[in-house]
Amino acid sequence: MAARAAAAVAVVALVCAVQSSLSGAAVPGLSPGFYKTTCPRLEQIVNAQVTATFNNDQGVAPALLRILFHDCFTQGCDASVLIKGRGSEQIPGGPNGTLRRVALDLIDRIHREAQAACPRVVSCADVTVLATRDALFKAGGPRFNVDLGRLDSFAPAPDKVNDLPSPFDGADRHIQAFKARKLSTDDLVSLSGAHTFGVAHCGVIAPRGTPSMDPQLAEKLRKTCTKPTATTTQDLDVLTPHVFDNKYYQGLTQKKGMFLSDQSLIDHPLTKNLALTFSKNQTAFFIEFAKSMTKMTEMGVITSKLQGEVRADCTVAGKPPRIEAATAADQGFTADM
Repeated sequence: MAARAAAAVAVVALVCAVQSSLSGAAVPGLSPGFYKTTCPRLEQIVNAQVTATFNNDQGVAPALLRILFHDCFTQGCDASVLIKGRGSEQIPGGPNGTLRRVALDLIDRIHREAQAACPRVVSCADVTVLATRDALFKAGGPRFNVDLGRLDSFAPAPDKVNDLPSPFDGADRHIQAFKARKLSTDDLVSLSGAHTFGVAHCGVIAPRGTPSMDPQLAEKLRKTCTKPTATTTQDLDVLTPHVFDNKYYQGLTQKKGMFLSDQSLIDHPLTKNLALTFSKNQTAFFIEFAKSMTKMTEMGVITSKLQGEVRADCTVAGKPPRIEAATAADQGFTADM
């Protein structure tokens, strides 16, 4: 046990060292200390809330990671996925219809407490990123760099939900989907490692024959998912389902990938080598995963108050400012906030 703890500390130290060497805000308007003076207790608030929820339900970590990915991959990391109601991205029967309530409620609680301490200062988008970072670390994963200062979108983008990569697609289509979001093939392999914990609903697990899946696992899934209910789930990583580690990649080498999109990583010529590397080297996986997470959380970020806001309620769409006049002779825009 002591040896395992020492090894974990060494991995975290190495990841932090690599992340530190890559530090420096990549997006204008974002910075690590964005709330240092305007909301100095923010990270304490986030950590306390995440710790309390994680201690009661460790499944909140993969649930937060899924929310963050689904948010960033549509129109950017702008908390649009959190908006509820008609015309939202939480379309019943769609990929966001099964986002876990425990994680959504946690984000709301953190934001409400931050609002009480620092009214209309902290965005829902930044809360989502910080909560995911802290929960991932508590689950044994790497701690990734986070720059802050994102604004929330005024509206959701339900028309872009279908841009989310499908678990039914192979590596070719996922490579193209990631490329469209300026993420590399290596980012695809790294971020797919998020499936090292959490669960999937039976409805999104495509039936596969023994050539592409371990026969014993295929038989188990036939029994579990023959008549799935809305709540029937299956662990994504059958080796160590509740720990963030590299066993997901080891499972792929044994044909135990739950999604076709997962299993195809070990077969595709552009993804196979890195997936095999991660299956043998957890430190390499953690370093690349942390780098890819930082990169993902900087996609489509809003920093202009003409394009976004700090929502008072994460679940309620905002109201864009009214542009009074904008001509070539103007110094700028006048907005009615």
